Amino acid sequence: MKKIAVVILNWNGVDLLRQFLPSVIQFSKEATIYVIDNASTDDSITVLKKEFPTVIVITNTGNFGFAKGYNEGLKSITEDYLALVNSDVEVTENWLQPIINLFDKESKTAMIQPKILDYKNKTHFEYAGAAGGFIDKFGYPYCRGRIFDCIEKDQGQYDTDIPIFWASGACLFIRNEVYKTLNGFDEDFFAHQEEIDLCWRAYNNNYITKYCTKSVVYHVGGATLDNSNPKKTYLNFRNSLFMLTKNLPKRKLIIILFLRMVLDGFAAIHFLSIGKISHAWSVLKAHLNFYKNFTKNYKKRNLTNREDYYTISSIIIRFFIKKQQVYSKLF
Repeated sequence: MKKIAVVILNWNGVDLLRQFLPSVIQFSKEATIYVIDNASTDDSITVLKKEFPTVIVITNTGNFGFAKGYNEGLKSITEDYLALVNSDVEVTENWLQPIINLFDKESKTAMIQPKILDYKNKTHFEYAGAAGGFIDKFGYPYCRGRIFDCIEKDQGQYDTDIPIFWASGACLFIRNEVYKTLNGFDEDFFAHQEEIDLCWRAYNNNYITKYCTKSVVYHVGGATLDNSNPKKTYLNFRNSLFMLTKNLPKRKLIIILFLRMVLDGFAAIHFLSIGKISHAWSVLKAHLNFYKNFTKNYKKRNLTNREDYYTISSIIIRFFIKKQQVYSKLF
């Protein structure tokens, strides 16, 4: 049996499969390739069976979203290492071997992210992950190579393999044993930020997540849910509050949650000021759902949540007030 499984989650993405699966098959000789299908209603299954017969198809009984979709599909996959890859990712030659080498060499490394560049602008990092993710004290995510919407050109400035706080779900490598120990993604998230929550839970359990610069992929981004979609706003705001409730150290939980909700209020006002009423409404709905599910998420907390989860107190102050808009200027 091969050591690594490349696993792609699909829902009505037949065009993406046709476009990006060929590179995965061409450059993944070391792996068994799986597609988990979330009950697609297009021709995905037919195309997979006819055009990509070497790919193993796992069919879910419904559209379970990203989190449950992977959780269900991965139950039957037994390879030691998992590469969870978005359907809009183009991989490159030798993208797997550096990851395998790192896992084999470093037994305490549980998750790894490759360098993620922009498929549409291949000289630049891509929004979802770039050269590895971090969060500030208030749980706002940022990356080496991307802070908010400021995306850097890849000039080799982050070509170092370092520990990171979170790895992007666009292309996430994880030990199968660790995935199962952590009970996979939180299915209440449905989609968005579930990978940060998974990495934070791993961090609270003293697992290490690393960035591997020798593995390179290109990500389209927004192929399944565009940034202009109010549903994406809703999921991002709601899931961020879910994540904080679950993972913050106890003595910081109430004050940080309160301040985050205040900041969310300013975000809603901003949406209103630029005419994005549906997005402002999404922020309100996110908060209402957060209140409804607070007790449920609080019960998921780890008794030993770590206090050293951040290196920057406020990325908002650094970015908007101090104008430190690239990662290298933060330190």
